[in-house]
Amino acid sequence: MTKTKKRKKDRSTLFAIFDIIVTVFSYFLAYLITNLFNKEYFVFSEEYVIMLLLIIPTWAILLQTFNLALIPRTRSYTSIFVNFMNFSAIGFALMFLYKHIFGLRLFSHYVIISFSIINLISLYAFRIFTYKVFKYFRANGHNISNIIIYADTTSKSFIDSIIEHKEWGFRILMIISDSLAIRQEYGETIRIYPDKINIKNLLDIDIIDEVIYSCAKIDEEKMHSLIEMCEEIGVTFRLRSHITGHSMVKTKLTHFNETPFITFKNTPKNNLALTWKSFTEFWISFLIVFLLSPLMLLISLLIKITSKGPIIFRQERVGLRGRKFYIYKFRTMVANAEDLKEKLMAQNESDGPTFKIKKDPRITFIGSVLRKTGLDELPQLFNVLKGEMSLIGPRPPLPKEVAKYERWHLRRLSVKPGITCTWQIIPNRNEVRFDNWMKLDIQYIDGWSIKKDLELFFRTIKTVFHGTGS
Repeated sequence: MTKTKKRKKDRSTLFAIFDIIVTVFSYFLAYLITNLFNKEYFVFSEEYVIMLLLIIPTWAILLQTFNLALIPRTRSYTSIFVNFMNFSAIGFALMFLYKHIFGLRLFSHYVIISFSIINLISLYAFRIFTYKVFKYFRANGHNISNIIIYADTTSKSFIDSIIEHKEWGFRILMIISDSLAIRQEYGETIRIYPDKINIKNLLDIDIIDEVIYSCAKIDEEKMHSLIEMCEEIGVTFRLRSHITGHSMVKTKLTHFNETPFITFKNTPKNNLALTWKSFTEFWISFLIVFLLSPLMLLISLLIKITSKGPIIFRQERVGLRGRKFYIYKFRTMVANAEDLKEKLMAQNESDGPTFKIKKDPRITFIGSVLRKTGLDELPQLFNVLKGEMSLIGPRPPLPKEVAKYERWHLRRLSVKPGITCTWQIIPNRNEVRFDNWMKLDIQYIDGWSIKKDLELFFRTIKTVFHGTGS
């Protein structure tokens, strides 16, 4: 896949946490305001603490349910406000319900009313502020999604809106259309391909985040084929009109401004949980780097003293949907390891495009210890801090390995790569057949949860201490 400028991810990892902080602030502000009217009546008691402890998880669930913890790309301010109004109305009703279910007799109705108003205004103001900030960054080329648009003569206004609203953060890489009007209008600035083009090849070669079908007339057979091709490699598919006869299990209604689309996603979609994953992984990585910095310094000295070459091994890898980046590891091999690799290809024990040898002669003594314990992976924590990797996720492959992938293998690139995953913690992992390794990664993607990540994290720590790595 071709190289593209690495896009900066919007830090939506913090928004769910910030929303809860804003909510707690609103709660105490509501109490202080009502307390001004009658200090004897509005006395802060344990009932107020109980209500706050009920509000925090309830608000977290409601924010996820209404998708309010995300920064929208194309929503109008009015539609965002309506969503927050619906959210606040349900929250308002639940607070009255909690008051009576838990017998909170001393908890004032006035606090509920004032809190609901203050919380609505505060959350909406915070979201609009962040929305404006991200509009600015997207308009300046950050957090961009690469898209392919299927278009006909009716699609012109939609294409114009994408081009005009740079703050939405979409880059049209190509348009697929047989329309002469479309070709004449956009042919000088955007690649135009005829409808007969092999979309499969385009998806395999270019870095594509979304495919958008914006034609008035829909060929249902072709549509199913497009959905399956996108699903196979984890690319988001959007359809401008209603489609029948296809499973809607992994779809949701989304909008470009006021234009509705049915969006097909086949990667983890629990937005609150994904936000929590990114947020916690960043700070866990930061904490580990801080705590283990003496150990990392010691390892660096041992590598430098015992063998020639750099301390850190830097290698190009393939990340999310084909985005390339450089992975960091402690060097565990001799300096000319890549040159020696060609001579050892006949001893390759892997049945796929990867290269694995149980007793690799290129590995140094210190390197064998680091590999066995997994400590050679520690510098990848900096890849996590840079946003290129996760703590838990499929391992990032080499570009030449990806070039040999079968099409269904590309699905493992539909999520951010990680330092450790299922394959890394199983005994005798180098004996696992390549296709089974790929299936383990895809099973991880399909069954992802915070609980599963925690299990893999602690099992990885166990592997480090037991020294059962390769």
